[in-house]
Amino acid sequence: MIRTQVYLTEKEHLALRTIADAQGATQSEIIREAIDHYIAMHQQTQRVQLLREARGIWADREDINVADLRAEWDRQFEASV
Repeated sequence: MIRTQVYLTEKEHLALRTIADAQGATQSEIIREAIDHYIAMHQQTQRVQLLREARGIWADREDINVADLRAEWDRQFEASV
């Protein structure tokens, strides 16, 4: 792990301390958990953005029948569930 320092307001510090005490954890554990959650949320947002940007990239392709591909992918997905 890498040690880092952050400045917290008294209100933030008190809230973290209260949460940590209630969960039987350290403030550092609570902060790391919050950071992990924030990173995961940000990565999910990036994935959605990439999917939106990729939408329609095969729209003008004549050598690929997108509707057939989607139907096949749907069949494969349903079979795997």
